[in-house]
Amino acid sequence: MATVSSPRPGVFNLPNQLTAARLGLAIVLFFLIAGESWLWCGLVFAVAAGTDWLDGYLARRQGLSSALGRVFDPLVDKVLICGAFIFLLGFPNKTGLQPWMVTVVVARELIITGMRSFFENRGVGFGADWLGKVKMGLQCAALFGIFLALHLEESKQEGDFVELVLRLKDGIIYAMLGATALSGLQYLWRAAFLVRSPD
Repeated sequence: MATVSSPRPGVFNLPNQLTAARLGLAIVLFFLIAGESWLWCGLVFAVAAGTDWLDGYLARRQGLSSALGRVFDPLVDKVLICGAFIFLLGFPNKTGLQPWMVTVVVARELIITGMRSFFENRGVGFGADWLGKVKMGLQCAALFGIFLALHLEESKQEGDFVELVLRLKDGIIYAMLGATALSGLQYLWRAAFLVRSPD
């Protein structure tokens, strides 16, 4: 009796379309940062971050996971996050970001992306764990906090709320750096065990 195999999801399915839209939004965001349109930066980034959650949810819910999506989705996330931090380096006195901070973020993403590609090409799973997800959440929170603080400063607002936003923004930046470094070290630890283990 012949068996009927379930059709494979199309390459350009809805989750992958959302990922492609996020790449487009990242480019728009970079232009907005360069133009110092901070309110729009916050809005565009919020939409882009929302598509990141939505495409993963739809892929799992509708069984539309694909090889392209597993590579394309995290790659676009890194373009969005790393690109935003790099562009914000042009405003160090306003954001509180220093070159070493952005180097930590970008270096972690490049190293882990390379290792993930290496291991998955060998058929070994090397996906994100809970600490990686915390890191991503804190990176998004740090960027959103920076955009909000810059908008409040641009609009000349003052008071306790502004002071609270500025303090929270600085705290989240350092929490994000800690999570980024710890997540990177955790991945390196996992990679060391995978390399030592027999095939």
